[in-house]
Amino acid sequence: MIAPSVLSADFLNLGRDVDMINNSEADLFHVDVMDGRFVPNISFGLPVIKAIKKLARKPLDVHLMIVEPEKYFQDFKNAGADILSVHYEASTHLHRSLQAIKALGMKAGVAINPHTPVSLLADIINDTDLVCMMSVNPGFGGQSFIPNTINKIKELRQIINEKGASTLIEIDGGVTLENAAALKAAGADVLVAGNTVFTAEDPIKTIAELQRLSK
Repeated sequence: MIAPSVLSADFLNLGRDVDMINNSEADLFHVDVMDGRFVPNISFGLPVIKAIKKLARKPLDVHLMIVEPEKYFQDFKNAGADILSVHYEASTHLHRSLQAIKALGMKAGVAINPHTPVSLLADIINDTDLVCMMSVNPGFGGQSFIPNTINKIKELRQIINEKGASTLIEIDGGVTLENAAALKAAGADVLVAGNTVFTAEDPIKTIAELQRLSK
């Protein structure tokens, strides 16, 4: 699946860019929420997500890069999140958080930073609908892909298979037309693409090409 990241959209023309994603071969909207505390940047919050939801014809995949995410699960559900991911590093009671997200009717995801070993997810993988693997250091768009991510995808895929889980592997950061096929081959299911899509001359064509490369 391809999930364009609206963090890279033109905020002065957000409605136009949402329509572009609606009319493309993309599967999801990826929405990054940053609080300036967990990561060194502030993005946008609930009002913007509510506005996107009004126009979006595809599910909203909301990635919380915030401290104390459990305080806001109901708020993000109300705003329109279909998938809600919390960071392993920000969640003291991860199992409880995942269950709370699911109880609200959303799919529950766990995001991990580049330095976090995937082995730490073994005990929680069957409770997780999606693992959002950061392939750059979180906080800013436009960073270069960290090559070791390929090894981490393979290791996580092995854990998922061994546990008999149906968890999706999502790659967030530095996804390009050049590495999409390798990410798929390693075991990725969802590719988040920000700058690759929104700086392209023809974003719809670029999304279609990402789909073709990751089949």
